[in-house]
Amino acid sequence: MTLTTFDAKSFEAARPLLFAPAFSTPATAIRDERARDFAAREKLLDEACGPNRRRKTSERLREGRICARGLSLIASNDGEIVGTVRLWHVDAGGVAALLLGPLAVAESERGVGLGARLMGEALFRAASLGHKAVLLVGDAPYYARFGFSRAPTRGLALPGPVDVERFLALEFEPGALDGAKGMVVATGEVAAAGLKAA
Repeated sequence: MTLTTFDAKSFEAARPLLFAPAFSTPATAIRDERARDFAAREKLLDEACGPNRRRKTSERLREGRICARGLSLIASNDGEIVGTVRLWHVDAGGVAALLLGPLAVAESERGVGLGARLMGEALFRAASLGHKAVLLVGDAPYYARFGFSRAPTRGLALPGPVDVERFLALEFEPGALDGAKGMVVATGEVAAAGLKAA
């Protein structure tokens, strides 16, 4: 099942079908990220995304920035961080949007739908907060089930090399990215000097 309309009400109705885990994971809770999660989240990202994760083009839009308020989520299983997803403010060729990523799940929790649960919660919150569109760089077949496609990003560019077929967008409001052209640039709040982006 994929969504054909992307408003918050549609996400709420579809959430049980789209984002339920494939297997029961009652001990895994999705919650807001906390400052004390930093070290464990970074360790999870290093393990899940590899040592070159900070060299990725999307990282240029995240470094030194603070992620979008209310859109930084953690999956926790008996106190252990087993999943993470964050969204960031960007300007997409003159249109305010969000950049999603990274999305990561611990190896021990893969294959049970936790990544889909994190995506569902993040997208539902973004739509509920009134955001109009979300961009990401990722595997098109995986993200298509959430409504992401290549079409809305065809007039946009990222600040570095990227496989354009992996540059995708989801419009909560149909046509939100119509006419968006040019470079995607970071617009989120800048982290205070000497502090890690949170």
